[in-house]
Amino acid sequence: DSGLIASITDNGAGGISSSIGEMAEQTGGVEIDLAAAPLKQVGLSAWEILVSESQERMTVAVHPEHAEAFEAMATIHEVEATVVATFTDDGRFLVRHGEDVVALLPLEFLHDGVPQLRLESVWSPPKHPTFVPPQAADHTALLLRLLARPNVASKEDWVRQYDHEVIAQTVVKPFVGVERDGPADAAVIAPLHGSSRGLVVSNGIVPRYADIDAGAMVVAAVDEAVRNAVCVGVDVDRMAGLDNFCWPDPIVSEKTPDGRFKLAQLVRANRELERMCRAYRVPCVSGKDSMKNDYGTGADKISIPPTMLFSLFGDHPDVRMTATSDLKRAGERLYLFGRCRQELGASEVASMMAESGEAQGIGGVVPAMDDPEAQREAYAALSGEIAAGRIRTAHDCSEGGLGVALAEMCIGGRRGAMIDLDGLGLDGADTFGQLWGESLGRIVIGVEAMHEAEVCNALERHGLTLIGLVIEGERLVIEDGFDVLIDVAIEDMVKAWKAPLALPVGGER
Repeated sequence: DSGLIASITDNGAGGISSSIGEMAEQTGGVEIDLAAAPLKQVGLSAWEILVSESQERMTVAVHPEHAEAFEAMATIHEVEATVVATFTDDGRFLVRHGEDVVALLPLEFLHDGVPQLRLESVWSPPKHPTFVPPQAADHTALLLRLLARPNVASKEDWVRQYDHEVIAQTVVKPFVGVERDGPADAAVIAPLHGSSRGLVVSNGIVPRYADIDAGAMVVAAVDEAVRNAVCVGVDVDRMAGLDNFCWPDPIVSEKTPDGRFKLAQLVRANRELERMCRAYRVPCVSGKDSMKNDYGTGADKISIPPTMLFSLFGDHPDVRMTATSDLKRAGERLYLFGRCRQELGASEVASMMAESGEAQGIGGVVPAMDDPEAQREAYAALSGEIAAGRIRTAHDCSEGGLGVALAEMCIGGRRGAMIDLDGLGLDGADTFGQLWGESLGRIVIGVEAMHEAEVCNALERHGLTLIGLVIEGERLVIEDGFDVLIDVAIEDMVKAWKAPLALPVGGER
């Protein structure tokens, strides 16, 4: 903000050799003194200092006339700042350790001396037995089991170990509702003193879908991050993202004979990332890639699933007009924004039932986003209604689908709801798919009677279905037009949701 920094980057792969070496392209050369670098342990050799990837370090370029002011600001904020290099224009990458020259390379050779790799990818869709929902399911039992799944269960004890107040500027915290334990979709902070303008921070991650298609995994991650931000009223015209890749080694070798397939997964992931970000108009301003997440060899080799965490930040025009996931008051009408499709492939319920032996596999249709530009238009309309103060309750449908989303809303507000799924099957989803499918673009909203006509008029063309209302009682009841599918007390849902990942009182698990 003060204009003291000319350039900045983090110290990732290759440490300062990479960060300073990349910056040096802008000036045409650099001279580094490794002896000046602060060390976490004594005795490191020069090459270790040069390529060390110690965390929490940034490389900052500062013009000489700003150096004193920059160092003073670093002192105020108790951040260690050390001069370790000077940029030049002599075309050299020169590294010293005190008086000793330990590396000297032409900068052009450093960046362009090695030919670019030419890699081959081969895509062959993974084969999984199709997930077949049971004919007669106990949906109440399924809901309680899903709430206890690690991907769904409350992470409150973990999150509260960290400071999320941000010097008393946090408007929407990680947990919301009457007991401050309901899950928030995104965080909202108001960093400008005296201003109601805010910043939205959200995330999306669905590694399960990569078991079927890594491209679909990325689509879902991007949409989830945007969807979560929309739930609190982000300005969809002012968003930016960070694509964070964690991947198994995608280069074919003796250790990685399936490298061509893993590279194909990466190709599909990046193509979908570009498609979604262009359609949503979300530039990727930063990110990371970690491409060697494997351990062991042969039959003992363990590789992580292809994973991308999509993080998003965006502008909030007025933090006084936001929405949270908890149900607010009896009589509030509940609508599903978006459409239910029969998309159960690699879903949380499919994974759960396959693990328990109740189903043969997780295969099937993975949630898709055929027209992200139309979805962006829909999100803009919904976010506009939140910004206008006509919607104060919103929660996205993600892991566990509509059933879990409704349960989390009841938990947050400690209020019950009467739900009727009749009318949700117009896009091909049966009752099981309506409850537990994870179709993208869906958000449950609560609307008070005084705003119902305006909200419906603004959102109907984007897919809006009345599904129920908030009640005084403390039970969630879901019907399908004929039969009661779920009838459960909020207390039982809270217990199922909180117990699995709770830490012992006064200690750590």
